[in-house]
Amino acid sequence: MESLVIPVIILAVVAAGVALAARAIGKRQASAREARMVPVPDASEVARVAAGKLNEEQHQKLYALIAQGQAMAAIKFYYESTGDGLRASRDAVGALAAHPQPYRGPQAQAADLEAEDDTPQRFAYRYRAIASKGDVTREVSSNMLNDEIYGRIRTLARSGDVEGAATALTKHSDISMKQAREFIALLDD
Repeated sequence: MESLVIPVIILAVVAAGVALAARAIGKRQASAREARMVPVPDASEVARVAAGKLNEEQHQKLYALIAQGQAMAAIKFYYESTGDGLRASRDAVGALAAHPQPYRGPQAQAADLEAEDDTPQRFAYRYRAIASKGDVTREVSSNMLNDEIYGRIRTLARSGDVEGAATALTKHSDISMKQAREFIALLDD
């Protein structure tokens, strides 16, 4: 009888190890399934936002590269023109190729910004935008800003519509028009 105790203990330890390994594999597979369920942004919306970041000349050149089948050159050009990350640039160029967007001038973008954003959405996080030139630095922190809205404001500022950009910034933050103009002036490159 005593000779069976050691094999039974070994068998129990092996069974416990197998049960723990099976449980760990199940948890890993469940977390992998959850990670795959992250919603993918709509490609047409990605294309609309991406086109809004380009001026007319950049828009034409990008579509010329896409039409010539020069995908890598188009991604590089978009990356250099917008400052977006490489993966975001790849996704944007792919979306622009799949869903062509007409060029919309700064006035149309300002009208869209005003029409869409009469009542700014409040986000669960605070977005920080920082602008500096020389020794002067300004920061705007708001839970009504995000990358897309701030990108549209920067596009308006770069296209010369300082008042439209300042108005949009005051709608999406708690700063005065004077402070918004000072901030926008620092964005002018």
